[in-house]
Amino acid sequence: MTELRSDASASFVGTGASGVTHFRFALAVPQDARRSLALAWLALGLAALLASGLFSILLVLSRTPQLQSLIPVADFFRVALVVHVDLSVLVWFLAFGGALWTLGGTTRWQPLAWCAFALSALGTVVLCVAPFVQVATPVMSNYVPVLDGSVFLTGLTLFGAGIGLLCLRSMLAASPVGARISGDGALRFGLNAAMVATAVAAFAFLWSWATLPRSLDARAYYELLFWGGGHVLQFAYTLLMLVGWVWLASSIGQGLRLSPRVVTLLFAFALLAVFLTPITYLAYDVTSIEHHRLQTLLMRYGGGLVIGPIALAVLWSLWPMPPMTAQLRPLRSSLVASLVLFSAGGLIGFMISGSNVRIPAHYHGCIVGVTLAMMGVVYRLLPQFGFATPQSRAAAWQPAIYGGGQLLHIVGLVWSGGYGVQRKVAGADQVLSTSQEVWGMGLMGLGGLIAIVGGIVFLVIVLRAMRGPTNEA
Repeated sequence: MTELRSDASASFVGTGASGVTHFRFALAVPQDARRSLALAWLALGLAALLASGLFSILLVLSRTPQLQSLIPVADFFRVALVVHVDLSVLVWFLAFGGALWTLGGTTRWQPLAWCAFALSALGTVVLCVAPFVQVATPVMSNYVPVLDGSVFLTGLTLFGAGIGLLCLRSMLAASPVGARISGDGALRFGLNAAMVATAVAAFAFLWSWATLPRSLDARAYYELLFWGGGHVLQFAYTLLMLVGWVWLASSIGQGLRLSPRVVTLLFAFALLAVFLTPITYLAYDVTSIEHHRLQTLLMRYGGGLVIGPIALAVLWSLWPMPPMTAQLRPLRSSLVASLVLFSAGGLIGFMISGSNVRIPAHYHGCIVGVTLAMMGVVYRLLPQFGFATPQSRAAAWQPAIYGGGQLLHIVGLVWSGGYGVQRKVAGADQVLSTSQEVWGMGLMGLGGLIAIVGGIVFLVIVLRAMRGPTNEA
């Protein structure tokens, strides 16, 4: 049976009974200054997940029939939604990326690295407290919703400055992949590609900010401000997920049936569309319909073409499913749940017509697919950091609980969307006039509550592993 490996082992594993060559992909946790910095970024991401979970409770209660009238939180729905989305997506994903970019880089420019972390952490704190210290209008812009007030915008700016500095430092401290690409080299290339995509997204945000007319109303202004860069960030998130899939599949199986060179080539192809982003800014004005449509086409066809081959290779590596030790079951569960949720979100995307709750069903599936891959990598990294290895039954079932709850959540949204229930509304504003709409949103609420339980269990498992007896990786 496969055991957890603590280092970036040799890429070539061997040839299986079917005569197919297997390759192993792993990333080491260095025992130097990078370790403490990576842990700091990971802690920031976990703290953001915890805070977003608290806000998500308000979200689910404010949209669930029978409960929404018992707890007067509907007026707070949009405020809670803004903070929940920014913490659970923007902060969690990029902080997790910061941890991996730190591990995959070198020890150069450490003071700059800690400065980047400090700015991001301070910005995250400000984002969390902003709803309670200043009344601001929530603007439900795509990708990065905001509270249109000075406190929240200051927090968002601080966090963005920290991430921009993180990308700059990661470029300066990048570790060369080398001419002979190994398994860990392929993973580092994928992480570097995600970091470059994040840097291009920051560039797109700045370009939009510099060219947008300030006379626009808040809804149009923030929608256009975050449209281009938000699309590019999806490439970064997807690349982080693909790195997680390859790493987890290699950890729990006999190795991946794709060579490091092929995996690197696929990562590079996913990055190509990112470099077309400046062309969209040069060709069309930020406020034009053409710019809007071209960014959408880049996201739809640019990065999606490599997801299928990698997903098939991952599934192939898992078949037949080998016996799992207690250490490996959480990794397998996270990987399978990630594949299911991301696929469900992608399929729902083809069902979207009009502005209804099928749209959040689509992106919830994709976003949760990314989150589940990251959860699995966290389980994989804990023993490498020297903490206890998650191997309880709760750890094995946690991804299924979280993923299953989210699957019910998005099925309820798809069901309700078919009857025209609108997105970004809560309470009486939903106008649930038929029993089908009520049942659909009820299923959404039930799934959301189950997913919240799964998220809490994840945080408890990780915190217990960090506090419990350590083991050698």
